Amino acid sequence: MTQTHFIYVHGFNSSPASIKARILGDYLNGLGARYSVPALSHWPAEAMAQLEQRVADSQQPVLLVGSSLGGFYSTALVEKYPHCRCVLVNPAVAPQVLLAGWLGDNENLYTHEQYQLTPLHLEQLQALACTELHAQDRYLLLQQTGDETLDYREAVARYAGAVQFVQPGGHHGFERFEDLLPAILAFAGGRIELPEPTALPSTQLSH
Repeated sequence: MTQTHFIYVHGFNSSPASIKARILGDYLNGLGARYSVPALSHWPAEAMAQLEQRVADSQQPVLLVGSSLGGFYSTALVEKYPHCRCVLVNPAVAPQVLLAGWLGDNENLYTHEQYQLTPLHLEQLQALACTELHAQDRYLLLQQTGDETLDYREAVARYAGAVQFVQPGGHHGFERFEDLLPAILAFAGGRIELPEPTALPSTQLSH
């Protein structure tokens, strides 16, 4: 088993209890891998500080698995830390723009924490945005075209220099995520072993 530290980075209003975090955890724990899922603050600057502490302290190569907003955070980390690689799962490309429509009262889907999303949140996201990507060989994009929350074409264009698995259909939560677990493990070991992207029905499900 590779001595990689796997870190799942959950999305907006999500948590370590999310479906993909649990699926990945069950798979990696069964292999004896080191796996962690931080419960991220709704404040972007604080969330990044939480993640940076884990990444900077790791004595092992790090593979981030970033979903939605977690993909945005993971990108900033990969661009900063050479020992990081990342699997992006339906990633948010510009959350500082997207979340402008979510200003006001919000509630975490899993913890039920209630908070106010403010312009300061958007400013903190903007401060984390990477204008150019210099480490595209360290990204693997997993994208479903049926994503009802994000325009999948934005991620395909943003990570044009990376290896991409673009699957017709699906949804924002990434249907049949479990099918890609062997590919995630292979990428941690520096290999590309992707299945054929068989088309899926498009459904309207949250992540």
